[in-house]
Amino acid sequence: MARNIFNQPPRNETESGAPSPTPPKAAKLPGSVGGLRDSLREITANSIRDIEPDQIDMDGLRDRLVLEDSSIDELAESIRKHGQQVPIMVRPSAQPDRYRIIYGRRRLAAIRKVGGTVKAIVRTLDDDASLIAQGQENNLRLDPSFIEKSIFIKEMQESGYKPGVIQDALGLTRQGVSNHRVVIEQLPDGLVQLIGPAHGIGRRQWGELAALSVKVDLVDIAKEALAALPDDTPSSEKFQAVYSACSSKARSDKKPPNRGLTSVINDENGSSLGTLTIDEKAIALKVTKKDNPEFGQWLEEHAEATLLQLFVQWRNERGSGS
Repeated sequence: MARNIFNQPPRNETESGAPSPTPPKAAKLPGSVGGLRDSLREITANSIRDIEPDQIDMDGLRDRLVLEDSSIDELAESIRKHGQQVPIMVRPSAQPDRYRIIYGRRRLAAIRKVGGTVKAIVRTLDDDASLIAQGQENNLRLDPSFIEKSIFIKEMQESGYKPGVIQDALGLTRQGVSNHRVVIEQLPDGLVQLIGPAHGIGRRQWGELAALSVKVDLVDIAKEALAALPDDTPSSEKFQAVYSACSSKARSDKKPPNRGLTSVINDENGSSLGTLTIDEKAIALKVTKKDNPEFGQWLEEHAEATLLQLFVQWRNERGSGS
């Protein structure tokens, strides 16, 4: 079972209350300076602070395909009317009075549009714990699409995160992680960015599209198909349009089997002697004994010698012409 690296933040700030200006009851602190520092850090670990947005740096791996879109404007308008209901999470940066975001990128982007400070939980987490918190919170709040999870997994693996950390971040088994990675590795660069997150499109559909990459140029076909759609077409509909166009192209490009060119050989009177079939693999001469029983019998007796004679003739002509 995946470990939960953080307590889910409350859905409404009023439920959690603002940090009390009165310090909590003093705990018995260790005598060492290091112990005192650790205790103070523990006291403030889950407090919600008001931080200036320009003190927060974007950090971590990409877990969504779309960030700056119309939904940011809608979120900004909601925050303008009702305030920020859910805090983001940050961790201290190596630079004084600066922070690195763990989760809440859309909320931060919206508040930068609205103006004012952002409510943030400050946690001191290492890279692994930050990644797990980012993945778990994103799963709980948005339920990323199959392809967004696939890209997140690919970036985590390429960044050197261990399998256990990746599984915990997304709540997947080892096989689940492998299923996502197999699909994303077959898709050409740029295709997913053209289509978008495509919520509702699962592993099977993305896998079928990926399989077409060996037959047709998915990116070129996608660009042509999407150019015919309105700009506000939902991402899932973009996927369907691209898949349909790529499937049609793959079917039309499939060459029919080469059955060969067959011609009828007639004698000087126009009577059929047989047929000659030529394809990319063989040359076949067919004489029907029913129509020419005597000639068929003769050819059967002399076919081997006649073929050898033709071969010698070809070789002599080839030699004399060289």
